[in-house]
Amino acid sequence: MRRQFLKGLAAVAAMGLTGLPAMAQDAQQFYAGKAIKWIVPYKPGGGYDEYSRLLAPYMEKYTGARIEIVNVPGAGGMKGANEIFNAPDDGLTVGIINGSAMVTNQLAEIKGARYKVADYNFLGRVAADVRVLVTSPNNGFGSLEDIMSSDSPIVLGATGLGGSTYVDAVIIGDVFKLKQKVVHGFNSSSDVRQALLRGDIHGMWGSLGSALSGAANGDHRIILQSGRGEIPGVGNVPSLFDYIEKAENKELAAEIMTAWDALNAVGRPVAAPPGIPEDRVAFLRDAFQKSMNDPDFLAKANSAERELSFADGATMATVAAQATQMSPEVEKLMIAAIRGEL
Repeated sequence: MRRQFLKGLAAVAAMGLTGLPAMAQDAQQFYAGKAIKWIVPYKPGGGYDEYSRLLAPYMEKYTGARIEIVNVPGAGGMKGANEIFNAPDDGLTVGIINGSAMVTNQLAEIKGARYKVADYNFLGRVAADVRVLVTSPNNGFGSLEDIMSSDSPIVLGATGLGGSTYVDAVIIGDVFKLKQKVVHGFNSSSDVRQALLRGDIHGMWGSLGSALSGAANGDHRIILQSGRGEIPGVGNVPSLFDYIEKAENKELAAEIMTAWDALNAVGRPVAAPPGIPEDRVAFLRDAFQKSMNDPDFLAKANSAERELSFADGATMATVAAQATQMSPEVEKLMIAAIRGEL
């Protein structure tokens, strides 16, 4: 009986006066009244900046700290990503990054990339856009079967070598041995879409968010997606994962598709540098999850027409590992696509 009583006292002491586990209580006390530097790796006014400013009041609510947003533009988001990664490991610097772009920079060994994506302490993900293939409604390419059975190649438009529209096209083309011609060098995705409207090309890969308006007004149709579920407002669009059995090397195709999917799934995460004490990481992750699920935040994000695709910190750690740790054969293909060598 006495032993049970002593155990009870120990449990009460471990919980602290607030009812929180001792480690969580220590982290809560640490952050109370402090300032957290939140880095945005782009200029004010863009999507990353808006997501950050929408989230800041809720992170303040759930951490008890002040959020100080600092814009650190440069090198396509890499300057800010470097600053987050190389910040002091006290848990007082976090930031939002272009995760997918940072992965491709790391894989291609772009000069100036002073980070390892899988080594960040991820708080979670704000958004990740599904990749889709769109074609003109009247050009005969309405499905992957149409592309695979066509006597003439499908002509796909893309921005610069190594850009996402190019990488998507050449990786999928290689996996399924498609007859295709990828015309690259367009200044922007909107220029590619204009070429599609003119009939200069047959289709393009891009983000779901960018494709929705054109699909809604009938300018083009979404025929394939990188995701696996129904697309709200569009309906059932075949997933490329449904077609793996049609690949010549099914096992390799599945591995490539998993790495490609992980690359897209990294999306826009919020991350902190390596080496932060575990209790502070856990506390920040909990605050981020509460912020992302706060009804008031969700309403404001909806009013701002900002898409959300929340994933928790542990999930993002797994996704980042899948996107950067792959077999030599798959890594070689991914690097060749990123460098514009396919």
